[in-house]
Amino acid sequence: MSGQKHIAITGAGLVGCLLAVYLCRRGYKVTVFERRPDLRQQQVDAGRSINLALSNRGLRALEEIGLADDIIRIAIPMHKRMIHALDGSLTFQPYGKQGQFINSISRSNLNILLLETAEKQGATFHFSHRVTEVDLMATTLTVQQNGVTADNTFDAIVGADGAFSAVRHAMQFTDQFNFSQDYIEHAYKEFHIPATPNGQFAMEKNALHIWPRESYMLIALPNPDGSFTCTLFFPFDGDPSFSSLRTEQNIRHFFLSNFPDATALMPRLIHDFNSNPTSSLVTMKCFPWVRNKTLLIGDAAHAIVPFYGQGMNAGFEDCRILNQLMDQHQDDWEKTIQAFQLQRKPDTDAIAQLALDNFIEMRDLVADADFLLRKKIEAKLHELYPEEWIPLYSMVTFYDNIRYSEAYRIGLKQKKIMDEVMKKRGIETTWMRLDFEQLVRQLQAT
Repeated sequence: MSGQKHIAITGAGLVGCLLAVYLCRRGYKVTVFERRPDLRQQQVDAGRSINLALSNRGLRALEEIGLADDIIRIAIPMHKRMIHALDGSLTFQPYGKQGQFINSISRSNLNILLLETAEKQGATFHFSHRVTEVDLMATTLTVQQNGVTADNTFDAIVGADGAFSAVRHAMQFTDQFNFSQDYIEHAYKEFHIPATPNGQFAMEKNALHIWPRESYMLIALPNPDGSFTCTLFFPFDGDPSFSSLRTEQNIRHFFLSNFPDATALMPRLIHDFNSNPTSSLVTMKCFPWVRNKTLLIGDAAHAIVPFYGQGMNAGFEDCRILNQLMDQHQDDWEKTIQAFQLQRKPDTDAIAQLALDNFIEMRDLVADADFLLRKKIEAKLHELYPEEWIPLYSMVTFYDNIRYSEAYRIGLKQKKIMDEVMKKRGIETTWMRLDFEQLVRQLQAT
């Protein structure tokens, strides 16, 4: 039955390409429309999120299509956060227990690998094709290329065309469609730390580096060529902000005052600041994700801010769950997509909130003594009771069998317990004498 059906996907990004692989493997005819030129024939735009953090949820989907090993070979494992204090001192925080890590991966390399895999599976890609209209009742896309428009009718459509989706835009003009977008006051800009003259990493290779400065922060992820991609998360307006740094002198003074060790490693600081875009950060939510035979997926349905490193991983998990539901419903598309939106909506709402919360943790708390003690106590709980007390970050990042919504629910219970623990007088010297078993029983009872 699936072999007789023709499904269109709008967007040839990471999620669109992965979904194309899944659908082709099920025997569907798949056509993908992408408004941008073929990534393989273009230079990657500077300053546009060139590397990402791939964790277990994303890897599980890649394993299902046989690409996980290929991806791991071109990724760099990051076992810890490396915290850079203002005085240049370094501390590190493991991401999980021994053997647990996240992976720094090139967005473009991953996208190209997925694209080429989808082509090998039989998907057809049309680049430089912009979707101008979507007829949700007729399941028809009007697509424009070089000024010429054409109508294309399909058995089903999937909108995987990102936060500013043309497919979702069409849904927004339908009855009882809920949509919200919330921009945070911070923007981001990317910078570059090159490899050393002998091709080595200028900082610890297997870490995600963070310079937390309360109301803003700088982070850095390693690249295979020995360089690092740095991202400054900084207010649009105010003092200091992107709008207040207008001269080369002001820019250099700000970086030397707040990130002196990183600044010393950025020979192109001024060029990057003036040339790379200042990009906004938005959370987008909508519901329903389904109209007739058309479905939204990935950022088109639930764009989130990047502070939990889960945007791509959530999109990949979308694809895996959709494929799983197609198994359950024997490729009945209407039943599958209805079940998909009902199952995934609570999870994507949860990770959206977690991502916003984690920004506060990364910029304000990772260098805070009370926060570090709290994490130390939770690590001990996990060591003593590995199945009963799993830290929130680990649930989200390493335990792909725990839904985002469940991790969020358990995390709130853990926070309530730990808030009480941290109020105990002298906890910084007596924490090893806590009744850890009683804390676990509290978690299980509430």
